[in-house]
Amino acid sequence: MKALRGRYTLLTDCLEEAQTLQRVETAEQEEPGRAGVGVTASPPEEPYQPVLNGESNILCAGQVQQLVPHLPPRVTGYPWNLLYCTARDGFSLKSMYRSMNKLSSPVLLVIRDTDGQMFGAFSSTTIRLSSCFYGTGETFLFSFSPELKVFKWTGSNTFFMKGDADLLVIGGGSGKFGLWLDGDMYHGGSHRCETFDNEILSPQEQFFIQDLEVWALT
Repeated sequence: MKALRGRYTLLTDCLEEAQTLQRVETAEQEEPGRAGVGVTASPPEEPYQPVLNGESNILCAGQVQQLVPHLPPRVTGYPWNLLYCTARDGFSLKSMYRSMNKLSSPVLLVIRDTDGQMFGAFSSTTIRLSSCFYGTGETFLFSFSPELKVFKWTGSNTFFMKGDADLLVIGGGSGKFGLWLDGDMYHGGSHRCETFDNEILSPQEQFFIQDLEVWALT
């Protein structure tokens, strides 16, 4: 884990430099949600049964149903398309970016680590390469531990998402990332961050990925 610690030091340095660019390349913002709220999802009055165009190795139907009420209304009622999964496409952050080259819709990133914990993020925009943070207040983190907890935007900063060939980060502040993934897609980490005031999503602050999937909500 020595190499990971070195990488993480570089990541925190990058985030601290990015603090001065907080308003750069940030899309229209939504109203902040309640800070760091972990909730157990309740089905809507007339439950919508989402259609999955692909088979998930991570989520069961009940977990998908729990996530639906927390998604923006603009994506409710549309099918979920499996764009990328490590079981089929291998472990590569670059490959994940390529799977979304021509996409403009929101996406759901779902992870299962080697401890069996399931967690991830909803991104209001396509996950892409960027030199600056991007996204909107619709973005959130979540975990099943084992019941669903959702961590929405606190409004304290706009460090929603940023990615390059070697690193993807979601949420940040004071040198901490809500969720980060390394370029080889085997390693990642989670810390409480100011963007979402989230709990640590995995049992360990640094984890190893067993499965990862990206679903497009088109």
